Amino acid sequence: MKKSKKVEFNVNEIKKVTRRRFISTAGLVASTAVTAPAILRSGLAYAAGRPVKLGYISPKTGPLAPFAEADDFVIAGIRSAFKDGIKIGSQIHPIEIFVKDTQSNPNRCAEVASELILKNKVDILMGAGTPDTTNPLSDQAEINEVPCITSDAPWQPYFFGRGGNPAKGFDWTYHFFWGLEDVIAVFLNLWNSLDTNKVVGALWPNDSDGNAWGDKKLGFPPVLASKGFKLIDTGRYQQLNNDFSAQISAFKKAKVEIVSGVMIPPDFTTFWTQAAQQGFKPKAVTVGKALLFPAAIEALGDRGTGLSSEVWWTPSHPFRSSLTGDSAGQLSAAYEKNTGKQWTQPIGFRHALFEVAANVLGRTKDVNSPKSIVQAIADTKLDTIVGRVHWGGKPVKNVSKTPLVGGQWVRGSKHKYDLQVVNNKTATNIPVKGVMKPI
Repeated sequence: MKKSKKVEFNVNEIKKVTRRRFISTAGLVASTAVTAPAILRSGLAYAAGRPVKLGYISPKTGPLAPFAEADDFVIAGIRSAFKDGIKIGSQIHPIEIFVKDTQSNPNRCAEVASELILKNKVDILMGAGTPDTTNPLSDQAEINEVPCITSDAPWQPYFFGRGGNPAKGFDWTYHFFWGLEDVIAVFLNLWNSLDTNKVVGALWPNDSDGNAWGDKKLGFPPVLASKGFKLIDTGRYQQLNNDFSAQISAFKKAKVEIVSGVMIPPDFTTFWTQAAQQGFKPKAVTVGKALLFPAAIEALGDRGTGLSSEVWWTPSHPFRSSLTGDSAGQLSAAYEKNTGKQWTQPIGFRHALFEVAANVLGRTKDVNSPKSIVQAIADTKLDTIVGRVHWGGKPVKNVSKTPLVGGQWVRGSKHKYDLQVVNNKTATNIPVKGVMKPI
């Protein structure tokens, strides 16, 4: 069976997961913690080292739960991959993984991050699922001087939302994902492929994402103005809003033909239902966050067809896991086989977090030194299932960017709806599967 050629730690001395083992175990429910796995094969001469502890945080429940839908599947497979431990220096170290749920609450996220650091004494803290997750856990890691890796949040809300200074950066916290400049370019490419009046109605909530996307200097407003688009911004709304009548009325009055925003799934469902009730029919609805997930689209019924969003990762992405050698397509197929659910974008980024952690540990000179671990993070140059992860100082010290393209939901054959990549001008190595069409 094919094994990865990119694994940094010694594959001849450590029994690595095969694709068959990964697939057979993935999809099992992850517990709060896992006991130390077997660490040595017969005949290995390396001493057993202390358990290395990884803490992982995500919104398993609450309105952000779709971001964590694939967590159990991914973590089960990763535990199998780590079952014989990782060689660090002259020792084989078992790996323990601790999993915590933020309940989609940033305050809860800070609490469980503190617990993982102070009680469980994790060596690396990880997490994903919007700035409501990445920011509070990263702040706790920075305060307590614990190495930290995060994903699934545009880098500006992650970095500037935490008071980051580009000249200094952070000492302990590192992030990989795309940025506002990427999602703005993707959305503009989608809209420019349609015949519209270029009037855009914005739906930006009063949270880290919404404030960043709507920022008058760094967000959508200045770019839209420079590209000939007229922006209708009705102000920030509170999440879990039950009435978007004011926004819809303003959009109709201004003859809005394009709707954009960054919304949690329940808010978009409310907006889109009320838009139908009030006779509002735009030509394009391109919304971040809410339109990423198959379940959210299916819940809309026939009105899910034609909605569009940014696309981080698909089965067609031309990348492989550095742990298993599996392609994006193979990992997605394993998820669908084991869960009975349609693939979802966070699968790749969850897997990649653990790819990076494994690679970092294999290069760490002294696992008992947090400074040694964080230096290994900073030195990372790894091809993962979501692309290259390399913290090389651009756009800022603590951020590594991943590719982003544009997609549209269409009626599927295997699934009720399929997310097709319809524009790849921002990442031409990602294959296009269709053409953007008006709703």
